[in-house]
Amino acid sequence: MKPDIEKLSSQSEAMPCITPECFRDSMASLAGAVNIVTTSSATGDVGFTATAVCSVSDNPATLLVCLNRSASVHSAFVDSPYLAINTLTEGHESLSNVFGGKAAMADRFAIGKWERLKTGSPVLADAAVAFDCKITHIQSVATHDVIFCEVVAVKQREQAGALVYFQRGYHHLCD
Repeated sequence: MKPDIEKLSSQSEAMPCITPECFRDSMASLAGAVNIVTTSSATGDVGFTATAVCSVSDNPATLLVCLNRSASVHSAFVDSPYLAINTLTEGHESLSNVFGGKAAMADRFAIGKWERLKTGSPVLADAAVAFDCKITHIQSVATHDVIFCEVVAVKQREQAGALVYFQRGYHHLCD
C-alpha cells in the first residue's frame, strides 16, 4: 500500500526541521566507508571523496552515490555515462584528503596507481574494492543529486581492511 503523499506533505509542514548544523553534528556519529568516486570526462579524469555511497540492489547490482550540485566536479559526473567507486583501506588517508580538497585533478590522480576496467573510469589499483559502473538514473534531492549506477565490473583485493570516517576522523577496520 502506497502512502498518501498529500497527507504526509501536510503533516511534515507542521513539524519543524532540525538545523543543518545539528544534522551535520549528528551525522558525525554515522560511520561511513571512505570512497573515491571517479569518472573520465572530455577534459580528463575527475574524482572526489565520498562517504555517501550505498548499496541499492543486488539484482541488478546497483549502488548510489550522493554528490552536491555545487561541487566543482558535478557537471563531469552528470555528463558522464560511467563512474567507478573505489573503496579505500588503511594507508589511503592522504589520498582521501587530496580528493576531498581543492587540489587540481592532475595532482589528485598523480597519487596512487590507477588502471581501467570495462567503462574506462579510473580504478585505484590497491582499493579494497572497486566498482566499475554505468549511470542509470540521477535524482535531485535538496542540495544533492543521487546518482544510481549499475555495476558492470568489480575488482576486489582479498583480505583488505577498510578506511571509515567517524566522529570527523579516519579509523581502520582490519581484515
